[in-house]
Amino acid sequence: MPPVALTIAGSDNSAGAGIQADLKVFSAYGVYGLTAVTCVVAEVPGLVSIIQALKPDMVREQVQLSLAAFPVAAVKTGMLYSRSIIEVVAGMAPWLPPLVIDPVMVASSGAALLEPDAIALYCEELFPGAALVTPNLAEASALLGGRTITDVPAMRAAGAELVARHRAAFLIKGGHLGGEEAVDVLCLPDGEVHEYRAAFTRGVSTHGTGCAYSAAITAGLALGLQLPAAVSRAKRYITDAVAQSFRWEGGRGTVEALNHWPAF
Repeated sequence: MPPVALTIAGSDNSAGAGIQADLKVFSAYGVYGLTAVTCVVAEVPGLVSIIQALKPDMVREQVQLSLAAFPVAAVKTGMLYSRSIIEVVAGMAPWLPPLVIDPVMVASSGAALLEPDAIALYCEELFPGAALVTPNLAEASALLGGRTITDVPAMRAAGAELVARHRAAFLIKGGHLGGEEAVDVLCLPDGEVHEYRAAFTRGVSTHGTGCAYSAAITAGLALGLQLPAAVSRAKRYITDAVAQSFRWEGGRGTVEALNHWPAF
């Protein structure tokens, strides 16, 4: 039987991000995916129109039923949106399998995906004990009080500080640095640091890259990979998903989306 992974995240009707993207990634890895929906988001690449959060009790019930019925080997969170939903997930976190947290705060379009007063709760209640937290540069900056992160040494310093604060591994994603390479830095609680480098693909404008990357890491953990190996495989996966992305011409002009089934 395939291993099982659970995603606790928002629903994206365009299926480029959120639970829809996570399920595609899990399937690409040969992992059976379960979902617990936190929000319904009306969006397409470049535009978030409406966000409707589910009641916290509904989120809790989805997670509890999934854990009771399936041998869940790894869990990831994506868009949690509100303090009340974060509190629900944090309350269950000590009993969850390895937990990967993608601290979704802002969409690629610039729309806020997290209530302003929820960031502190992430840090206090959800990060400690996580297997991995995967902030991009903007999210890492927000977690550090607005500090600017402009190069790889700054990423390493930011990762080390976040590990020390929250007693969890952090993957600082550097795709927005630009340059010829996309560099990510994994900082572990034991002080070990890994860098992952891949060619930077220019001229592609997609959304959901962070969702797919964290889902790929979660799938790797469900398959039994150790964290550095799971990140390494996920880095290859997301690099190919971007390089082999799709493009359509429609009513809103050009629309692009990740290829969640790259030949990687």
